[in-house]
Amino acid sequence: MADTKRQLNVLAKITTASVLLLVIVSGSCSKLAGKSQLLADGIARFYAPGIEPNQLPLSMALENEPVVIGSVDKSFRPMPSFGKDGLGRYSAKIKIEDGTSLYGTGEVAGSLLRNGKAIACWNKDCFGYNRLNDSLYQSHPWVLAVRKDGTAFGVLADTTYKCWVNLVNGIEFSSAENFPVIIINRNSPQEVLTALANLIGKMPLPPRWSLGYHQCRWSYYPASRVMEIANGFRSRNIPCDVIWMDIDYMDGFRIFTFDKKGFPNPAELNDALHKMGFKSIWMIDPGVKAEKGYFVYDQGCSGDHWVKTADGKEYNGKVWPGDCAFPDFTRPETRKWWAGLYKDFMATGIDGVWNDMDEPAVFKSATGTMPLDNVHRGGGKLPQGTHAQYHNVYGMLMVRATREGILTANPDKRPFVLTRANFIGGHRYAATWTGDNTSDWNHLEDSVSMALNLGLSGQPFSGPDIGGFCEDGDGKLFARWMGVGALLPFARGHTCKGNMDKEPWSFGENVERSCRAALERRYRLLPYLYTLFYEASVTGLPVMRPLFFAEPTNLKLRSEDSAFLLGGDLLVEPQLKESSKETVPELTGVWREISLVGENPAKDANQPVLKIRSGAIIPLGKVVQNTTEDSLDPLTLLVCLDENGLAEGTLYEDAGDGFGYRKGRYLLTKYAARKIGEKVIVEILSKQGKMQRAKRKTIVKLITANGVITTEGDETKQIVIDSTGLLQVEIKTKNKIAI
Repeated sequence: MADTKRQLNVLAKITTASVLLLVIVSGSCSKLAGKSQLLADGIARFYAPGIEPNQLPLSMALENEPVVIGSVDKSFRPMPSFGKDGLGRYSAKIKIEDGTSLYGTGEVAGSLLRNGKAIACWNKDCFGYNRLNDSLYQSHPWVLAVRKDGTAFGVLADTTYKCWVNLVNGIEFSSAENFPVIIINRNSPQEVLTALANLIGKMPLPPRWSLGYHQCRWSYYPASRVMEIANGFRSRNIPCDVIWMDIDYMDGFRIFTFDKKGFPNPAELNDALHKMGFKSIWMIDPGVKAEKGYFVYDQGCSGDHWVKTADGKEYNGKVWPGDCAFPDFTRPETRKWWAGLYKDFMATGIDGVWNDMDEPAVFKSATGTMPLDNVHRGGGKLPQGTHAQYHNVYGMLMVRATREGILTANPDKRPFVLTRANFIGGHRYAATWTGDNTSDWNHLEDSVSMALNLGLSGQPFSGPDIGGFCEDGDGKLFARWMGVGALLPFARGHTCKGNMDKEPWSFGENVERSCRAALERRYRLLPYLYTLFYEASVTGLPVMRPLFFAEPTNLKLRSEDSAFLLGGDLLVEPQLKESSKETVPELTGVWREISLVGENPAKDANQPVLKIRSGAIIPLGKVVQNTTEDSLDPLTLLVCLDENGLAEGTLYEDAGDGFGYRKGRYLLTKYAARKIGEKVIVEILSKQGKMQRAKRKTIVKLITANGVITTEGDETKQIVIDSTGLLQVEIKTKNKIAI
């Protein structure tokens, strides 16, 4: 959140100017070979001349320090060259072959394809950002490069300092401080991302409820308004799992407190929400009101937990409560103290935590943050350093402590944390949203490409403020945004204080009907989505994927940033423009259009076209209002045979929360289908896990060019479909199957 009355901070202008200057002078750096270490086959770390590995701070991006297995052969490609750029900054440059497509760079607005772009990795409060912003709230100094032949490599500039990424002429990273680069060379972009995840860590499996729809605004106040919103969803049969509390629930914006008038009994409110099938998420900012007698501030002073000025005094900066002190999360003692604050907070029945303003944002500051010569004292393996060194990881360290606190308070539940600021590798601790976007059609377009590039930068769990945070927009934009937003990994509607209401029913009956269909689609897909999140937690692959993942050598797909894939088997084709109809490059093979809840994208442009890949089996649930309801009775299997009459698909199941799955209490089922004559046999091919399979009805939908054939059976036995004459066809519209 940001103050709607203040201007974008001065740092944006300074950074933009310096990036433009970098583009102008790019290419002038000297060419020097550095030292190198082989970390794995095809993975190497390179250092600039004149520095030793032990001279550099601990990596904040890598989950663990990798083991060096040898030296790098001279044939390793690509190889970086080190030197200085035209502004005198340390530089690492990597040449690229003609036809190489560049992606990643984390949370940046604009196109999916990053060739020709120049950005700065510098976490920044950026209210109402636009496509010209060179940096936003998070920093991912990482580039994924896909060569013309479909092979790929990735480059990580392993520095927490401000880092410029120039992709105008190859790949160039620049920083005022020296830094190593890690290069991953693989046969495909998917293999690069899996290798990256092995270095920076994988996303922990989130609670299943966090995959439902979330409703938020700044702010639902008082508690009676929260219940009014909850009743609005249930009375209208619009699926929703989570309602969010923004900063106005606090007593004078003091974190870990509750406004006695508006929220006199948060435990009672949370209990009421739980009885209706809702979870609640409440905001906590880093700025602590500097006020004696306020227990958080008093404890922070007693434990000496605050960030210091250059001359050793407690730093105070203005945020929502006024003058604030800021925890020094580089200190292990401070992280432990911060984590401990969540015990009583979570005891009120709170389910998840939202860490905002954690760049950290500071009002009435020329840079929008605290002075860069402020001191973080470090501890453990973290050295003492300036804010210039730790600014980009402040939010990451905060959410790490937050997650640890929630887990300690509720050891039998999976923590859910959402953060605005983060750093590459921070997906280990928190999901993210793309910040204070604007209610316009450009930002609707950007919401897809931003989530894709976050996924290509190691963060699988992200999404925008559906409908746009800044300004009102209108019903047409809101309905269109809900249609695509309901299919992104993180689905939350949100809007700013002073704006009109932006619940699914706020724009009239037609928009409400469209939003209901969009969210019912998401809830039918939850079994498939949860399976994809499980896959992401194991492999590091993103949940939401660019089209070129299906065909890495198809150059026509390289710049497609409206359509996307969910996993490898579902193609999503939204209409992101207000009037003109977008066309999507055709993928090789057969992809058949499906309709999940009777929706018709040809008549309702708000619903993206969905297509299943031939050769795939996709598990579906029934429409439920929230994830406390059993959505897998019946279980539906969509079967789309390939040219050989075969198909396969996977379903992951567990308790939906807790950590029993780590002890084998889960069920991972691979289904297979094969055509023999006029019959199609569907059966379990393999299974893993100790969880008992539920007794349930299984519906199989065989999708063909002419319609869908439906049958029911027992998934533990062979389910046989007689396709003779398509006698049970429900709809005979070519390539468009209602299921």
